[in-house]
Amino acid sequence: MSMQNVAAPAPDFTAPKRNALTHIPGDEGWPIIGKTFQVLADPKGHIEANGAKYGPVYRTHVFGETNVVLLGPEANELVMFDQQKLFSSTHGWNKVLGLLFPRGLMLLDFDEHRLHRKALSVAFKSGPMKSYLADLDRGISARVAQWKAKPGEMQLYPAMKQLTLDLAAASFLGADIGPEVDEINRAFVDMVAAAVAPIRRPLPGTQMAAGVRGRKRIVAYFREQIPLRRGNHGGDDLFSQLCRATHEDGALLSEQDIIDHMSFLMMAAHDTLTSSLTSFIGELAANPDWQDRLRAEVLALGLAPGAPSSFDDLEKMPLSEMAFKEALRIKPPVPSMPRRAMRDFTFKGFTIPAGTAVGVNPLYTHHMKDIWPEPDRFDPLRFTEEAQRGRHRFAWVPFGGGAHMCLGLHFAYMQAKCFARHFLQNIEVSLEPGYKPDWQMWPIPKPRDGLRVRVKAV
Repeated sequence: MSMQNVAAPAPDFTAPKRNALTHIPGDEGWPIIGKTFQVLADPKGHIEANGAKYGPVYRTHVFGETNVVLLGPEANELVMFDQQKLFSSTHGWNKVLGLLFPRGLMLLDFDEHRLHRKALSVAFKSGPMKSYLADLDRGISARVAQWKAKPGEMQLYPAMKQLTLDLAAASFLGADIGPEVDEINRAFVDMVAAAVAPIRRPLPGTQMAAGVRGRKRIVAYFREQIPLRRGNHGGDDLFSQLCRATHEDGALLSEQDIIDHMSFLMMAAHDTLTSSLTSFIGELAANPDWQDRLRAEVLALGLAPGAPSSFDDLEKMPLSEMAFKEALRIKPPVPSMPRRAMRDFTFKGFTIPAGTAVGVNPLYTHHMKDIWPEPDRFDPLRFTEEAQRGRHRFAWVPFGGGAHMCLGLHFAYMQAKCFARHFLQNIEVSLEPGYKPDWQMWPIPKPRDGLRVRVKAV
């Protein structure tokens, strides 16, 4: 299929009139602001209270629009797997990400999404992944050595944020990016902050204004670099891989496509991994028995401190992978996922009209007591093969599902296990007695106080 056949914009939509949704149980709250402040203050408590009161389908009003929320694994399967192509990701995410990360892979739909995803998948094949691992391994090893040399209290989240940003720059843009790296990183930080800022217009002095400036800087950098990466200056980094990637008809990705995809992938790899790795290490700090078990698994690899990690080494870390999965269950990096219904559909006996803003909620599903007994308890053994066998396949969805399943999920596992290997081999992490981190769970989970931990050399 030629790109000319699929490059048309996604079909437009008309939001349904308010009385078209009154048959859906729920409470829309105050005029204009609706339930927005309640959702921001306690997204988990809010959605669990609504689920208990109204059931798995309810109506609410957030961020200026009536939404219908669908809860549970069956809802996840309907919306994410989307066999009938009922739901638009473009019109779901555009309100949040469209100004700063337009036409990223998650913001494309149907045939256009499939063709772009296939072109981008070349950057996540075995050869490039081995190159990324080498860059990640060197960067993680060096940073962990710095942390080891300064025992005592540290704020985990900002340290992890800087590390993932530096790692993304190295493996995505190339280790030799040069002195521009700090400026590029700053632009990305501004873009990510603006994506979830309450003021959605780039008014002077706002986060959105800084984010829009950051995007201009990123666009200028990528546009300047693309011809060089397509020539003799390209390496094995992800950016260079995309500059050489082609569609099914052999055509190179356009410059604008590369810019849009790189901006989105850098954002996704940086912010979600920062959240995931912070919650992973935070759980190990709070559960020293599991920390000891994972450290034993790492030491059994027989690698000298600082020696490189291979794919084979990472494959021998099943407990670490299970623990990472459990951290993702407790604090999914994308706790809610928006879509837009493009046609009328029915779920749990309710007919929901075309144009409706629809949301599913991994955070809710990941804490359903009938699926996950004692859902707040950290237990990596929930992810043994036997434990997973009888579970609904959409009961655990930190990476989404269906056509929009996260393209970088294997990259995330690789980075998490590489990090666990170096961290646990060198550092013991703990929490002060009585300390309980205060987490903000939406839009991407992060500890409000940075998550204070104590580190010491093993």
